[in-house]
Amino acid sequence: MSLAGIFLDRDGTLISHVDYLHNPEEVFPLQGIAETLRALREAGYLLFLFTNQSGVGREFFQMEAVHACNSRMLELMKLSPDIFADVCIATERPDQPQIYRKPSPRFILESIEKFDLSLEKSCVVGDSWSDVEAGLNAGILSALVETGNPVDDDLRLKAAEHQVSVHSDLTAMVVEKLDLR
Repeated sequence: MSLAGIFLDRDGTLISHVDYLHNPEEVFPLQGIAETLRALREAGYLLFLFTNQSGVGREFFQMEAVHACNSRMLELMKLSPDIFADVCIATERPDQPQIYRKPSPRFILESIEKFDLSLEKSCVVGDSWSDVEAGLNAGILSALVETGNPVDDDLRLKAAEHQVSVHSDLTAMVVEKLDLR
């Protein structure tokens, strides 16, 4: 029996969105996220952190800053690093070839193979269309949350056309889409 994976964007999905976040003091987990991540793990989902960090590629900050922010996020949520089965930090700039940078599905597809994940049961959750598109490109469910980038009427229409659900936040997505209460 294949496992289900949830691929989670970081900025705007798990923590407040800060442009080019590199200072751990600016990490603020969104309300209820720690409990939601614990509930997903307890329900048997494997969690994957999947974040674009072009600030590294643009040389605004170093990879150590990204790791420090991730560590701070986990510390504030009182979670251990093993909450995530794997982490992908895509450092490509938008003008560079897209290897792991969303909307590339490469990390998702590699994880599906490596962890024997079910395509039908796995999904990606994020606050931007590139997050959603990575999931669509991989052939898995995608969900959009409204806790980061604005979801305007045009994006809602685009989401509906692609059968992408829109939710107020990750917790609502888990309750509405995955029926975990």
